Amino acid sequence: MSSTVELTKENFDQTVAENDFVLIDFWASWCGPCRQFAPVYEQAAEANPDLVFAKVDTEAQPELAAAFEIQSIPTLMIVRDRVAVYAQPGALPEAALADIIGQARNLDMDEVRKSIAAQEGNAAQ
Repeated sequence: MSSTVELTKENFDQTVAENDFVLIDFWASWCGPCRQFAPVYEQAAEANPDLVFAKVDTEAQPELAAAFEIQSIPTLMIVRDRVAVYAQPGALPEAALADIIGQARNLDMDEVRKSIAAQEGNAAQ
């Protein structure tokens, strides 16, 4: 049984809304680096059972890939409290993925929200 959730445009919003920490792997079956990253991602999912590890098949879900402006795959995105706190393309080695998960866990989301509000305030001027 896979420890990852397959995201579609039907369940995406609900999954992100109902979970305060979601990792999303944007991938495709034809992508070599995606296939290399898959077992690393699965291991991380097993090591972090309290987090939601999700996958978006960019071939099956082109609308989701377009909505997030995914240019290259694999792209890993981390969403905390409905805020994308990390989004980078590239297959990560196990240690780097563990490090990023640790950093995302340690984020002070109140600070992140303040920072976003400040940026949006500046953008509005």
